[in-house]
Amino acid sequence: MKKTMLLIGAALLFATSCKDEEPIVPPTPDTNNLVELSGELETQTLTADKKYLIKGQVFVRDGKVLTVQPGTVVFGDKRTRGVLVIDKGGKLEAVGTADKPIVFTSNQEAGIRDRGDWGGLVMLGRANTNQPDPAIEGITPAVTFGTLNSSANNTESSGTLKYVRVEFAGIELTPNNETNSITMGALGSGTTMEYVMVSFGGDDGFEWFGGTNNGKYLISHATWDDDFDVDFGYSGNVQFALANRYPGFADQSQSNGFECDNGPNDNDVEPYTTGTFSNVTVIGPILNGSSVSNANFAHAIDLRRRTAVTIANSVFTGFPIGVRMNQPSVYEQYSVKQNGALVNNILVARSSASYAVGSGVVADSVKNYWTANNTTIGVSAFSDSLSTVLGFKSSIFFPKGALATGYATSPDFTVTSGTLTSGASFTHPKFDESNRSSFFNKSVQHIGAFGSTNWAAGWAEFNPVDKAY
Repeated sequence: MKKTMLLIGAALLFATSCKDEEPIVPPTPDTNNLVELSGELETQTLTADKKYLIKGQVFVRDGKVLTVQPGTVVFGDKRTRGVLVIDKGGKLEAVGTADKPIVFTSNQEAGIRDRGDWGGLVMLGRANTNQPDPAIEGITPAVTFGTLNSSANNTESSGTLKYVRVEFAGIELTPNNETNSITMGALGSGTTMEYVMVSFGGDDGFEWFGGTNNGKYLISHATWDDDFDVDFGYSGNVQFALANRYPGFADQSQSNGFECDNGPNDNDVEPYTTGTFSNVTVIGPILNGSSVSNANFAHAIDLRRRTAVTIANSVFTGFPIGVRMNQPSVYEQYSVKQNGALVNNILVARSSASYAVGSGVVADSVKNYWTANNTTIGVSAFSDSLSTVLGFKSSIFFPKGALATGYATSPDFTVTSGTLTSGASFTHPKFDESNRSSFFNKSVQHIGAFGSTNWAAGWAEFNPVDKAY
């Protein structure tokens, strides 16, 4: 923002002092060499020797396959709110490599790209949901997804995303009607998502509406609303995931690391949202002290409306509040029915509000549940425990007061000493369930997303605002 104001001020001064000169006109994106994608696509391959522009709502319909070669760059058009929709039965095969990732990004010039420049990826399938014929948010006319309370399509594939980045995507069209960086509606477990990064999103990073699809090596960086949002009976699995927050970006609806719901209300509908996450690192906006620069930041984990997610072997730090159970039905899912579990987590609190509850929930009950299964470390400054006890490096946080482009260019996420290097456990019964027993790497010892290997190195990009494509 400051850079833009200075450029405008300089242009005005130049124009008034040298009236005979032509005014300075900012450069506009070169779209002459872009291949436009619009409407409904036929089966085709996007090749790395060309660049592509998504204009308006672009659909890959039932029976069609869109293949993207490694190293290909696809731009989303800002003016037309470009969005790529993989409809039920369609497929996106976007398989990059560590040295040639596939990039979906804004069509704005380097230096002026911003969150919400385009609509992102919307991927829809026919796997299980707990809502009848739900329509995906942000798409008009309505497009439905999923099959109500049926396992018939749970192994369906909607394609593959591997070594893929999605940048500056997700638009709030109207309140509670938005696309995200990647929106998933009832994808089946045959869908593959590995080494996928979203950054500078205009709403949530990853949002799952029902479905059974899994993911490994996911990154949500500097997004606007929630990093990992699960709804409508999502029952898939995720292992190794990172969320990292820029202190200046937060949504008025409250921004959380995890926001988990069972449905749009507190009705008792099945299948419950039982998605299981392991080895997650969530880095909140607070580096030192307990104050946050944006009051819209809320919870590391927000559990709502009868949700029953499991989060294990994970670490959370830098949010004003640790975990919230927002309805009595949530507490019941964990303490009585035991459909969900919060186990082997380390919650590093930055204020006295480690726990929060909604109406009708007893705060001490939530605290007792947490402390019986997890560890909380009170920290007021980085040097207190984040480095010496946990093993974090300061470069993985946004520096206090830094611009969005002020993040480390090569952050080192590895943890080679301290509490996080050991203690992971996969003995909880959740990991023995039929849809989970073979998914998780149970030999992992470390808590959080990273051990001695920085799996984000090479393919991930943490400063895409100024990146030349």
